[in-house]
Amino acid sequence: MDPEQSTRPRHGCGLFGIYGHPNAAELTYYGLYALQHRGQESAGITASDGIELRTYKGMGLVGQVFDKNILRSLPGHLAIGHVRYSTTGSSNIKNAQPLVVDCARGQIAIGHNGNLTNAARLRAELEEQGSIFQTTVDSEIILHLLARPFDGDRAHSLEAVMQRIQGAYSLVIMGEDELIGVRDPFGFRPLVLGKLTWTEPIPAQDANGMVLAENLRERVNTAYVLASETCALDLIQAEFVRDIEPGEIIVINKDDVRSVNPWKGTQQPHSLCIFEYVYFARPDSDLQGRNVAQVRINLGRALAREHPVAADLVIPVPDSGNWAAMGFAEASGVPYGNAFVRNHYIGRTFLQPSQLIRDFGVRVKLNLIDEMVRDKRVVVVDDSIVRGTTARARVNTLREAGAKEVHMRVSCPPHMWPCAYGIDFPTRKELMAANNTLDEIREFIGADSLGYLSLDGMIAATGLPASEFCAACYTGKYPSAVDSEMDKFIMEQRRARSRRTVADLVIDDTQRRLL
Repeated sequence: MDPEQSTRPRHGCGLFGIYGHPNAAELTYYGLYALQHRGQESAGITASDGIELRTYKGMGLVGQVFDKNILRSLPGHLAIGHVRYSTTGSSNIKNAQPLVVDCARGQIAIGHNGNLTNAARLRAELEEQGSIFQTTVDSEIILHLLARPFDGDRAHSLEAVMQRIQGAYSLVIMGEDELIGVRDPFGFRPLVLGKLTWTEPIPAQDANGMVLAENLRERVNTAYVLASETCALDLIQAEFVRDIEPGEIIVINKDDVRSVNPWKGTQQPHSLCIFEYVYFARPDSDLQGRNVAQVRINLGRALAREHPVAADLVIPVPDSGNWAAMGFAEASGVPYGNAFVRNHYIGRTFLQPSQLIRDFGVRVKLNLIDEMVRDKRVVVVDDSIVRGTTARARVNTLREAGAKEVHMRVSCPPHMWPCAYGIDFPTRKELMAANNTLDEIREFIGADSLGYLSLDGMIAATGLPASEFCAACYTGKYPSAVDSEMDKFIMEQRRARSRRTVADLVIDDTQRRLL
């Protein structure tokens, strides 16, 4: 993994599914390409021709895992795909998704974005009842629960499963001839529905029933698409239909598109992760009817109003800070400039000569144009400061280039708490803002001034009410209970906990909670 990226907040996964197109696997490949920013560790596609599920997955980027021959080996009108960054379970091929089983209820494949907060308890219970797990990801728990015998269709069995699992989950699930999308009742992670119109030639026949070479007619068909973000719909020229609602189960098969929502009409609060707008989602995506790029421009405008500074140049940290820096420059009247140049071709791994080149992990990805900042008062706009080491390296680079002053502005509030719902933030003891005052952070990174956007300013920039969002990483107010000892390797650590009886694990209600 890119050393600089190890200091950045990282997301869980990207999901894509399509039903009703003869080139389902190829379109899924393109959809995953558009969602590559949501996960770069592994990629996988499962396709069905109505009879058999076929899967291919591998470690690496979408373009590294798949080629034309592999896609040809995945025939069918139905497919789901997944790109992963590990937030529960190690990064290896056995944990890559989609996960597939062949059980009494038929073949089932699943892709999951999010984290289950009661995963350890559920897995202990299932193992006590005889379940055998092949991976260390919490997603497999959902698969085990779904594979159990149930009177009725998969939508209603999913309702029962959703009553047992807790935390964040957007899911794409498929059987031999069925595609299902699921979003948890809080709506932590996004999921959208789209449709794609395609035409099928119908060969004409003569009076004797012979097929003519000319295709005189065409049949218009509709394929339905599920995706984590609307940018995936745009790439395959699918039409956005709507967001999947929190708590909704949407079932797509040859008969119809059906919606079930056991939580509809309840007072369950919506809790979309607000950091999707700040950092994770692609700027050309729309979330809850709001364009992400426009929200980021609004964040920058609010930041300029809250933390004005006399300066000569506003520069972003590419690419996540670009839009907020544009908004800051517009609102402040300070000129905007791209002084940092990003190298887009460094790949996922490289030899790091730590003793030969100082700050190599930072410099290999972003290089500075010295002439743009020399003898100038510079405002640097970034999306977040997590551990502070990357921000410190940025400031040092600007000082070395001759910047007269360096002012750091951050387009979200300080990160004070870890995320339990699918973002791989560090533990609280590693979060800079949780253990230092604002002035201590400023001194550590070496900036002349430091300003974070307020929580109220961030929420106002979205144009939506605070009740629509989860902001637990800023406030410590988690929408649902979480295990204070939970981390991404909790499944690997379960053997150490197994010295206690499984019954104790299942009924223990004395676990420490965050707040």
